[in-house]
Amino acid sequence: MWSHLRPAIVSMVFFTLLLGIAYPLGVTGLSQAMFPAQAGGSLIRNQAGEIIGSEWIGQIFKDDAYLRPRPSAAGKDGYDAANSSGSNFGPLNEDLATRIKTDAEAIRAADGAGSLPADAVQASGSGLDPHISPENAARQIERIARTRGAQPAQVAEIIAQNTQGYLLGFIGRPRVNVLTTNLALDARYPKAQAKP
Repeated sequence: MWSHLRPAIVSMVFFTLLLGIAYPLGVTGLSQAMFPAQAGGSLIRNQAGEIIGSEWIGQIFKDDAYLRPRPSAAGKDGYDAANSSGSNFGPLNEDLATRIKTDAEAIRAADGAGSLPADAVQASGSGLDPHISPENAARQIERIARTRGAQPAQVAEIIAQNTQGYLLGFIGRPRVNVLTTNLALDARYPKAQAKP
């Protein structure tokens, strides 16, 4: 009987070592060597070297001096990485309609009347989206410029520098990274009372 089981056990041990240990270690080592920043989480550090966020995880910004992200249903106050999720409300849910209406009124009060891009009032599926549309960012330029004492064209330039286009020229949509834009605004037009 042992002679029949031995090949199966040897195969199981071999493939466990190969696919369960060697392969994951090899892929991890290769990714660390070839793409160290991305493999480490695309972390963003401040001048003192402290980690303040990731390029791929959104954060909440409420101060008028900052570009505001899209709404988030992740956790109680939004952008809680431990509770990544959408609201799971359907399009006919009254709570969703009320939240969108309230958010739209607040945005128009802060940034002026007019139509709103969808991402200004609709949360992402993960609740941690780090990007907004260029149209959403453009609606916020006047408020940010006024609060920071900068010219709207100067704020627009920083937003343009932090706008990513289509991947390979046709995949996805143009998008603005909220965290990197706000860090660039702080570096160029500091505002002491504005905190991320």
